Amino acid sequence: MAIDTRGETAGKPGKPTGEKKVRRTSPALFYRQVVAELRKVIWPRRTDLVTYTTVVLVFVVIMVGVVAGLDFLLTKGVLWAFGGS
Repeated sequence: MAIDTRGETAGKPGKPTGEKKVRRTSPALFYRQVVAELRKVIWPRRTDLVTYTTVVLVFVVIMVGVVAGLDFLLTKGVLWAFGGS
C-alpha cells in the first residue's frame, strides 16, 4: 500500500485522497475583486509618468543604436572575412 507525503495511506477504499474541491466564481465576483485590487494601486503622478516614459524612450533609442552598430560591424567583418562585395 502506497504512503503519500503526509503519512496517510493513499488509494484505500472509502478514504478521501486529499483532493480539493474547485471553487467556482461568478463574473460579478471577479469584477468586484478586480475593482478592489485596482483601488489598491498607487497610480503615478503626471510628472512621474513623463519621467518614466522619457527614460524608457531614451533607453530604447540607445539600445537600437547599439544593436544597429553591432549589426553594421558584424556585417562588415563577415564580408571582409569571406570576401563579399
